[in-house]
Amino acid sequence: MVVERPVMFQTWRDLTFLHWRYPATAVQELLPPGLTVDTHDGDAWVGLVPFVMAGIRAPYVPALPWLSRFPETNVRTYVIGPDGRAGIWFFSLDAARLAPVVVARLTYSLPYVWSDMSVRVDGPTQHYLCRRHRTPDQRCDATVRVGPPIPEPSPLEEFLTARHRLYSVRSGRMVAADAEHGPWPLRRGELLDLDQNLLEAGGLPAPVGDPLVHASAGVLVRVSGWREVSSGS
Repeated sequence: MVVERPVMFQTWRDLTFLHWRYPATAVQELLPPGLTVDTHDGDAWVGLVPFVMAGIRAPYVPALPWLSRFPETNVRTYVIGPDGRAGIWFFSLDAARLAPVVVARLTYSLPYVWSDMSVRVDGPTQHYLCRRHRTPDQRCDATVRVGPPIPEPSPLEEFLTARHRLYSVRSGRMVAADAEHGPWPLRRGELLDLDQNLLEAGGLPAPVGDPLVHASAGVLVRVSGWREVSSGS
């Protein structure tokens, strides 16, 4: 994936990927027309991904220190768009800065939510806290221990993390944007503690069982603008 004319540069840092299996039908009924749930071995997957967004800037513009770095947490699933391309659908994206939340909702039509958040890294242990300002009972508190590197991702790990396209709906039309970045430097992870209901707040059934856990130091990202997509485009 190459983004020749990026409209934004970002760095995603100190990520944790938590993934649960879901029945494909349960996820499909939450998707807008035009998107089909992408499955692996017959199951859909839903991810809870807390991390630090850093270095946000437009081309030829320096990053502003306060506005360009903040925690973020997204709830997402994996889809096939009307153009036949694999990508991501976001149920929610929590962010700790109000201005980027407003801009992202207006320009990218993504379901951003302003939240009180923090990310703390203590050696191999990463702590994530999230409380939504308007609905503080909706939360995500997670503690993860980062483990050894994964030299060769499995097909499932590729399916869950090698995603370079996101879909949204703007003015009733399906649109897509691309995110160019190198391969994730993936590591094993161990979930030490989790208290969350962001998945349920997005309309999903409560997850069952322990999630798959992966971690990454992060990647540099080039993001394209939106373009309308349709069958065969």
